Amino acid sequence: MNSTNCQADALAQTDTLLEKFREDVLEGLHSSPKRLPSKYFYDKTGDVLFQRIMASPEYYLTNCELEIFQSKTAELAQTINSVNGDFDLIELGAGDATKSQYLLKYLSEQRAIFTYVPIDISGNILSILETRLKAEITDLDVKCLEGEYFEMLSKAAELSDRRKVVLFLGANIGNMEPQAASVFCRELRARLKPGDLVLMGFDLKKHPKLILDAYSDSAGITSRFNLNLLHRVNKELNGNFDLDQFEHYQNYDPLTGACRSYLVSKIDQEVLVDGQPVHFWQDEIIYMEISQKYDTEEIATMAKQAGFVPIGYHTDSRNWFLDTIWLCVDSY
Repeated sequence: MNSTNCQADALAQTDTLLEKFREDVLEGLHSSPKRLPSKYFYDKTGDVLFQRIMASPEYYLTNCELEIFQSKTAELAQTINSVNGDFDLIELGAGDATKSQYLLKYLSEQRAIFTYVPIDISGNILSILETRLKAEITDLDVKCLEGEYFEMLSKAAELSDRRKVVLFLGANIGNMEPQAASVFCRELRARLKPGDLVLMGFDLKKHPKLILDAYSDSAGITSRFNLNLLHRVNKELNGNFDLDQFEHYQNYDPLTGACRSYLVSKIDQEVLVDGQPVHFWQDEIIYMEISQKYDTEEIATMAKQAGFVPIGYHTDSRNWFLDTIWLCVDSY
């Protein structure tokens, strides 16, 4: 394929993603209650802000999972290699691979034969990731895929007939309502074969204040992260949100494990998005994101109901975070 065709394909992909962004935003803002899909947090500015969130003292999740991947790398690799054969290591929502890079390096040093397939909706972060990893792990085979999880997972399945090991880290499963998370796990299982593995990260239930502080940091980075999505709407969809007229609000319910973020309109106002008016009453909310917390019993039940068998449990030293490995079974 020549460069002209490549450029045309890239432009077509960009147009498709922008149209989907427009549809999702308008549908969400005309819903009741209003909502915006959290997957669109991650443009260039959002990527930078999320890196700052992960580095904030209140946001324990990254350090907890990082501890697991740093201190239990051999155990993770041993469980992955307990199912024989070469494999494709597919990471959903790879981001900058801060945690998975330890596993990638270890597997490479152990001469495991695999291809790393990072999937992310952010082409910007994938480009940065590929450049860095190829420099740090010189013999690593990397194939980046930009787009939605399941669409790209289908593409990843076409890369080879080798078994699949799917990483879904960072407690990203928690960004879905529990029922939707169960559906996600069943759909994930339906795209895999017996003998394939899933390594999934869960944030565990703990003291409510620890959880609430993690999403309402004292420096206000999470607030700017949420508000940046309104800025993205302004920039890409000709919106005219006044960011000063919205504020971030966070709550956590320890009974259900649901930690939810909102943007609240400070005044009665009308906003235009792609030429379409959207009215806000004073104190009306936009539902932005859920960060669901689980206990180990709930996690095991979710795995079994989706057609997996848990074969590995790895927690950090404080038992705040869990990375569990699930095996796809024949009886699904």
